[in-house]
Amino acid sequence: MDAELFPRARTEVAPGAVHLPDWLSPGRQRDLLDACRDWARPPAGLRTVRTPGGGTMTARQVCLGLHWYPYGYARTAVDGDGAPVKEFPAWLDELARAAVADALGEGRPGGGRGGGPEDAYDIALINFYDADARMGMHRDSDERSDAPVVSFSLGDTCVFRFGNTASRGRPWTDVELRSGDLFVFGGPARLAYHGVPRVLAGTAPPELGLSGRLNITLRVSGLRTDGRGPSGEPGRSPRDRIMGDSPS
Repeated sequence: MDAELFPRARTEVAPGAVHLPDWLSPGRQRDLLDACRDWARPPAGLRTVRTPGGGTMTARQVCLGLHWYPYGYARTAVDGDGAPVKEFPAWLDELARAAVADALGEGRPGGGRGGGPEDAYDIALINFYDADARMGMHRDSDERSDAPVVSFSLGDTCVFRFGNTASRGRPWTDVELRSGDLFVFGGPARLAYHGVPRVLAGTAPPELGLSGRLNITLRVSGLRTDGRGPSGEPGRSPRDRIMGDSPS
């Protein structure tokens, strides 16, 4: 029997953190996968992220809009081939805003430090996980905006660990994210630690044709399109950590 006995329902994991199962239709999932495959090609394509301590992340990554590297953003792939980062398409901003509206309610696409409705989603971090990849507990704190983070899952199911804002330790909640699922976290949950301790290999929908897991995370930088920050300060050089360092 293909149908689940108890269909998965919308769940508020913490105040401001909402899981919406099966939010992406099969057609939308295929479209996103096709786009991710294009974005992963060089220049400024899929790369292995190296940490300041000399290690490497097991999930590989490609970025749109601005290039993330530990722990800031640049306009070029400074830890890759040095090419300019690919553009963030307007349709991804529309998709992110629709996701936030469904998860958190109308009128809440942003909020706080430069993250109001006038600020478009302008950063995408696309992580590819093979069967052995993991993501340690971290928080998305390199932006100048506290607009909600939007996360889409494609391919293999994963265990997504959503923690607290104080530390990487307990308490946390483990959520099973499947292909097509949406997870949004904003408000008090915006700076919660989160990670992926496990990928369930071989669980991707066969019709998707994807071996592994893709996670598409959309964020608002808080920078204006002219390269100035929300207070009007001049933009910095492309190799600068233009968002500043992450808190420890």
